[in-house]
Amino acid sequence: MLLSGCLGICKDELQTAIELSLQESHNAQEEEREFHRALEASAEENAARMKRKRCEAQSEMCSPADWTRQDDWPVGIRNVGNTCWFSAVIQSLFHLPVFRRLVLNYQLSERILEKCKSHSDKRNIAFMQELRCLFALMVGSTRRFVDPSAAVELLREAFRTSEAQQDVSEFSHKLLDWLEDAFQLAASGNDIEDKQQNPMVQLFYGTFVTERRHEGNTLCNIEQFGQYPLQVNGFNNLDECLEGAMVEKEIESLHSDHIVTSGRERWFKKLPPVLTFELSRFEFNTQLGRPEKIHKKLEFPQIIYMDRYLHKNIEQTHERRGEVKKMKEQLAVLQQKLECYKNYGSGPTKYPLADMLQFVLEFATTKPTSVSPVVQTVSHILHLSLDAFHATLSEPEDTDSSEGLVSSVSSCQRTPIYKPFTQCRHPVDCPPHPAPHSITEEELHFVKTCLQRWRTEVENDINELKASIDRLTQMLEGMYSHNSLCQVPYRLHAVLVHEGQASAGHYWAYIYDHANKRWMKYNDISITESSWEELERDSFGGMTNASAYCLMYIDDRLPHLITEDTDNETGQVLHGLDSLPPILRRYVQEDNRWFQQELSEWEEQFCQTATPQGESTASAEPTNPGPDSEQPTPVEPAPQLGPSTEELDDRAAFHEEYSRLYELSQEETTPQEDARLQHALVYFFQNKAPKRIIERTLLEQFTDRNLSFDERAISIMREARAKLRLIKPEDMDMDEYLQWHDDYRLFRTVFVYLLTGLEHYQNGKMREALIYLTHAYESNATLLGNGEKRGVDQSLIAVYRRKCLTALNESASRLFSSGEESKVEEGVTIMNEAVIPCLHLMSHDLSLSQEDREAMESIRSHWCCCLGQDMDDSLQVKLGEFLPRVLDGSAEAVVLKDPPKVHDNQAHDLCSRLAAVMESIHNTTIVIVK
Repeated sequence: MLLSGCLGICKDELQTAIELSLQESHNAQEEEREFHRALEASAEENAARMKRKRCEAQSEMCSPADWTRQDDWPVGIRNVGNTCWFSAVIQSLFHLPVFRRLVLNYQLSERILEKCKSHSDKRNIAFMQELRCLFALMVGSTRRFVDPSAAVELLREAFRTSEAQQDVSEFSHKLLDWLEDAFQLAASGNDIEDKQQNPMVQLFYGTFVTERRHEGNTLCNIEQFGQYPLQVNGFNNLDECLEGAMVEKEIESLHSDHIVTSGRERWFKKLPPVLTFELSRFEFNTQLGRPEKIHKKLEFPQIIYMDRYLHKNIEQTHERRGEVKKMKEQLAVLQQKLECYKNYGSGPTKYPLADMLQFVLEFATTKPTSVSPVVQTVSHILHLSLDAFHATLSEPEDTDSSEGLVSSVSSCQRTPIYKPFTQCRHPVDCPPHPAPHSITEEELHFVKTCLQRWRTEVENDINELKASIDRLTQMLEGMYSHNSLCQVPYRLHAVLVHEGQASAGHYWAYIYDHANKRWMKYNDISITESSWEELERDSFGGMTNASAYCLMYIDDRLPHLITEDTDNETGQVLHGLDSLPPILRRYVQEDNRWFQQELSEWEEQFCQTATPQGESTASAEPTNPGPDSEQPTPVEPAPQLGPSTEELDDRAAFHEEYSRLYELSQEETTPQEDARLQHALVYFFQNKAPKRIIERTLLEQFTDRNLSFDERAISIMREARAKLRLIKPEDMDMDEYLQWHDDYRLFRTVFVYLLTGLEHYQNGKMREALIYLTHAYESNATLLGNGEKRGVDQSLIAVYRRKCLTALNESASRLFSSGEESKVEEGVTIMNEAVIPCLHLMSHDLSLSQEDREAMESIRSHWCCCLGQDMDDSLQVKLGEFLPRVLDGSAEAVVLKDPPKVHDNQAHDLCSRLAAVMESIHNTTIVIVK
């Protein structure tokens, strides 16, 4: 479509052009296939053991130069089809120097190889050889990432699958088993002593003792473990998980005439240098018949002390646990007492005791006005009490001075505070405050004296309770911080993260760079420097569907675990190829040589295509005026893509398309005719993207082989591809380039969300419409943070989001007030799934409009007024469950339901759909929200 205007093919010549294009396209494809076959044959002939297809890896990036490793930056691992689990585990082990040395120096004698006849032995040896080659490339390759296909295929055969994602823990168990068996082959025998000398056993395996008490007897059993499983549910941090795994509560026997108790404790007898914890983040839902992921937040430290879990410290730990148990019991009693002061009263509605005493004092000191009915007086007391409560919180008063109390009361009367959450009507409409019909000075003095003293006593008691609670809490936190229980530190080395649900997701790893004291994120071929804060956000869980479920700690007392190889003579640290055994060094050198040859052949091939013999390669900067110039023409000049005089026709096509899109970006349009939907370059022009971003985007649109329908089109395609190859990595920030295109995709997604939400609104499907509009608003806010032209008009989305929110709240209120069980449940569902999540997101929006704030206050005030209405106890309970979340957006994390996937249609379809729905909603009158 883009080239049709440039080429100007006449209708009567169309058939001839199609026939020529098919022949030329076939020839061009055949040339490229021959070239790829030549490269593959050369690579297979000289590096047969690599077992990878380079051409497949080359297709992942735009330029061969993008495949080159930068300095000593770590090497990534290519995802060869749902193999992010492989990359995460292998990177965690590779960056443990002691393990890397063991793998790289693994070898078997000819005598042992001849004895290996079983399938499992041959498979283990083959896997070790592939792992050695993979590790060697990760050490000394000049590639940015390596291909693990050979090793992965061996594992996939064992798992009997090639498509399903593997569980990290399952793969880790399999990997350790294979490595243990492979190293066992090098041992002299298979007895227990030889197995204990196995490097994998010494590095990853420990032992624990299980002590079981039954009828006064203690039974002991010692077991070996590799990766220690820990439950996540019911615990807040790693120490709590370990405590739960170490101790099982006593159980009363039901099969005896008298009560017999039994319990079980586990203690680590021997900890491995590399201690791996499996966090059980998946459980099987028997009702749904499928596994589900546990998203609960679980914290873990960078250094954990294992002393309290060791069998040799059993007596000291028992003593500490007893003290902790007593402290927790005391803490529970204190918290219960404090709760009684905070929630005083015998009825369903409770108030702080100190505030209730203050309310009574204010009632007693209020001068009588007119006599009001009893019912009205009680209602007014409630309003006055709540106002005074907020006033006392905002302005603390001197409780030792009665004058201060009276002045506070009078001040509260003079300037009542309007609280829409707890007050149904504006204070202007409220009658005068209630007061005693009659009270003598003696009575007033007595009441004031008692109430002031009681309130002071209550406040002192509360302060003492809080101080005791803080003191006990600090003692509990430091109970295991004694120096005698901090002798066995383990430092966090790697965190394996899973993002997604139980049935699918993505894995990556955070690994600590011990040499440079920093955290690194390994995500397939992408490797970036990270931070502990980012690790916490992605690994602790609780807020998103990403969380850690495999933690690797290393003994901080063993420096050889993280010490790099050194030269035996000079003692200097060995880097890169120097750290490899000779045979692996030659293997990597050969691979690097062929990689450089591939790059040279690619460059030579495309330079020949781009620059015919005798052509000048000097480039010139554009000299024409830009769009901000005072020249008459509004068209910004196209960038100089190449000065060849023999290719002016091809360059004319580039310039014509560039000019067309730039002119389109300068036209005045309505929201129903947004030009940014027509092409990414229009979006880039309006947002003043860098020239290199625009140039590369323009070239890439001409490289589409589907547009190669005649000789001229093929020539343009080749020219565009050649010029793309000439753009070097140092000339282009690929991260910035990809970010611009990601922003444009997000812009179109926002537009589709908005359009779909409006269509649902038109059809009366308010719940679906609110979800789409809320997602559109949140995503659009991200775009607008980078520029006004990056997103859609935010007020347009807000108008219809507000309409849907108000309509849904009214619907939920009607259903809830009906009292019918099914309708009540439906109303509560609407609140929980749509209204409340939307309110929470709006409450965190600092740029929220006044109209949105008023809508929120109206919704909250409406549900607060329901508190004073007569309703069944069951309705009161349900109201009490969701009302706190309606009032307080920070009470807990509420996640908005994900919208169904939508199709990003063609630009003209999107524009016509938006115009149609706006016209229908407003009765043929299109409204532009300013």
